[in-house]
Amino acid sequence: MNDTQLNALIEEVIRELHATGAIKPPTTQGAVAPPPPPSVSRPPSPVSGLHIDLPDPTTPAARLTPHVKNPKDAQGLRALMASTTARIGVGRAGPRYRTSSLLLFQGDHAVTQDALYRDVDQKLLDEFNLFTVQTKITGGKQEYLLRPDLGRLLNDEAKRLINDKCQKNVNVQLVVGDGLSAAAVEANLRQMFPVIQQGVKSAGLTLGTPFFVKYARVGVMNDIGDLIKPDVVILLIGERPGLGRAESMSAYMGYKPKYGDTDADRDVVCNIFENGGTNPLEAGAFVVQIAQKMRKHEASGVKLKLAK
Repeated sequence: MNDTQLNALIEEVIRELHATGAIKPPTTQGAVAPPPPPSVSRPPSPVSGLHIDLPDPTTPAARLTPHVKNPKDAQGLRALMASTTARIGVGRAGPRYRTSSLLLFQGDHAVTQDALYRDVDQKLLDEFNLFTVQTKITGGKQEYLLRPDLGRLLNDEAKRLINDKCQKNVNVQLVVGDGLSAAAVEANLRQMFPVIQQGVKSAGLTLGTPFFVKYARVGVMNDIGDLIKPDVVILLIGERPGLGRAESMSAYMGYKPKYGDTDADRDVVCNIFENGGTNPLEAGAFVVQIAQKMRKHEASGVKLKLAK
């Protein structure tokens, strides 16, 4: 829609509002407002048949369509946009974003909010026989976002359940946590979980009873290590979602994690997702290889890198 069409559309809407009495023309004090013009005297709209509905901006084709007016190198701009997920080539309307760019931003932000605030589907957890424990978060997702320290600690009931249901002193303990994206767990667990199970078995290692931690932060690995004393803890957890990217999961790993361990004592395989990230099948196999190295060198994190 060009400026002429836009101005004509605005004028037509204003005339219709005057005709229905929805708005009244401005008047000076003491003056009588003139009656609105009768509808029969209005000239025909120069933009009759104009559709103001916009196409879906979230489709792959729409995302990769440049909105820059008269680019010097149109083919180069398309190639540049195809090479990155960054928001480039969006164009502008005066000093502002174009409407399609704004709608795409809002749609992607909604995806992020949904991934962050909803829970992992219970049917998925039942499918892998994962019993659920919880950290010390009691105030829902809002408290989880504001108190990461509580998300690193298991509550008393969780400790009791883990002690009752999990084997102790196993080679590998597999744990699933919701983290900051339920969508990431749902998108990758069905592929990655069996690969890790089979890989651990093929390597001749023992695998502990897997379980799910609600409101989990990475540091909860320390409590798990202190409770059941596995050689290696693998925590599959949803990453912080980006705009329109909610399916990215990470696998954090630690050798005999314990109270006081930090990120320097852990390893991570991150950006696990299909079509652009680390494929979950490959990530599962890679995680098992790292677990074997940890046991061989009796170290993880920085210490493991120094041991190579």
